[in-house]
Formats: sequence, C-alpha cells, structure tokens
Amino acid sequence: MSNVLVIAETISHGATPATLELIAAAKVLAGDNGNVITAVTASSGSDHPQVPVDTLYVLDNDALGDSDSATFDAATDAFTALSINLKPDIILFPRDDRSSVVAPRLAFRLNAAFARECTGAERTADGIVVTRPVYGGNANARFRIPFGATCVITLRPGAFEPAANGTASDTRNFDVSESIRNSGSVLLRTVQEQQPGVRLEDAEIVVSGGRGLGGPEPFKLLGELAELLDGALGASRAACDAGWIDHSHQVGLTGKTVSPKLYLAFGISGASQHMAGCSSARNIVAVNTDPDASIFGDARFGVAGGWSKVLPAFISTIRDIS
Repeated sequence: MSNVLVIAETISHGATPATLELIAAAKVLAGDNGNVITAVTASSGSDHPQVPVDTLYVLDNDALGDSDSATFDAATDAFTALSINLKPDIILFPRDDRSSVVAPRLAFRLNAAFARECTGAERTADGIVVTRPVYGGNANARFRIPFGATCVITLRPGAFEPAANGTASDTRNFDVSESIRNSGSVLLRTVQEQQPGVRLEDAEIVVSGGRGLGGPEPFKLLGELAELLDGALGASRAACDAGWIDHSHQVGLTGKTVSPKLYLAFGISGASQHMAGCSSARNIVAVNTDPDASIFGDARFGVAGGWSKVLPAFISTIRDIS
C-alpha cells in the first residue's frame, strides 16, 4: 500500500478531466488499502473544486492567486510544506504550465525521483513502473521506481480513464502562511487569450489542421466544423510556426496533449512529434493528399484526397443531419 497525493488543477467550477484521471491513477498506484489524498490551491475566499476522494486539502492563501502564475514560487512552497507534513509515497501532477515548473522543484526539495510527461503508470511487485516517450516521441521507455523511494510524477491526459465525479468526504484547510516566502519576482501584467467553447485538452472532438492546408484560410472552415461538432480547434506545429493559427492551438510533443473520442486531422503528415500529442485519441480520421503519409498508419479511417473537396462536403453533411 502507498499514500498518494494528487495535485488538482486549479479550476473552481469542478474537478477537471485531468484531475479525475489523476485520481483514477492514484487509486491504482496506491494498491490495496492505500490512501489517496487530493490538494488544491486557492486564493483567499475563492471557490475550490470538489473531487471524489476521502480527503481534500485546501491550501488557501492570497499569494496563490493569479500573481503567482509568473514563477509559481508560492505554489512550490505550499506543496513542499504539505508534502513534508503528509509524507506521501507518490505525488501526481497533471500536465500543465504550473506542473512543469512546480513538479521538478518539488522533487528536488524532497530528494525524490521525478518522472515527467508519463503516458502510463502501474504498480508492480517491485515498485512503480512509469512509461514515457523518449527520443522526441519516436519511442517509449519504461522506468521502475522502487518502493520506499518518494516519487513525483506528471501524467499526460489519456493515460487513465477518468474517475467518476463526486465530492470529498472530508475537506480540510492547510495553513501555508508560514511556509510561503517572498518571491524575488513581480508579475507586472497578464495577457490571456479568450477562447470560447470547450478547452482543447478537455474536448471530446478535436478538428486539427497542418502544413498540407497551405495557408490560414482553411482554418476558418476547420473552426466552423469544430463548432458544429461541439469540439475544439487544433493544429500542428508547422501550421502554428507559419503563423496560420495561434500556438495555443498546437497539439504535439511541444504543444498540448489531447485524448478525444474523435481526432480529425486535415493535411497533417503524422510526424512522431505531432502524434505524441494525440496518440491516445480513441479514433483518428485522417485526410491527406499523400496516400503514403505516416498518419494513415495511426488512423482508424483515412481519406487520400484534398481537403478542399473533402472538408466542405463534410461540413455540408453535418449540417444536413444536425
């Protein structure tokens, strides 16, 4: 048995799919009679998500608000204090901006093993075994962390089926006021793009475009299709680097990881760096003029043809049946 601490995403309206996946993973890694605890940060007086665990710790402090998003110094101090107090064997983080900064720093402070960007984790007789992509997403490697060693793990979306939603049986406030030190940096301004609709990471349907679209104009049609399907708009790195669409839509090794029920890929060749971000999709439908494009090897359905003929016909059909 192991004690597992889950660090929840800080979204006030409820537990996110990423948090529910972490809880599902924690229950597997904890083993029989193991203990799963969840923690969430909140600025003073704000709401916090309810999660389906026995115990939820709320780290409530003004320093944990938006001003901490520059360096996440306060969050690092807060989670360090909680971890020292609870002494968990395993600490799970989602894959997000905060975790990319806090998780390795926390592992260093706790002298713990650190495994980032994991696509799988399991409990074996000899310890915790994690799977993560290596060599730019061209291969997967498995690493074993023996029992008795504290480990910090960040999990990619899609590694586990989300746990059923619910509320915590016991919610406790954890005082971090004495643990948070003054940060050496000051946040001057935050610029946040407003994206209507579902978040790319949470979407059950993602409509994505790549270099094969030839320019920015087709992304207007992709956005129209995504809206019709109540999905989100994605893109390859090549399309983002070309300036055809903002980098906030980028899917891949250096972008966002998605795990939708349906991933529609238009003009995407299927390079390993891109597939690393969408390989956990349940169904991939690819449209590409090159019948030998590598994405067809990962796709459940494929169309060897130009987007300019396929996409308008697809949109028209969806409108007719909706």
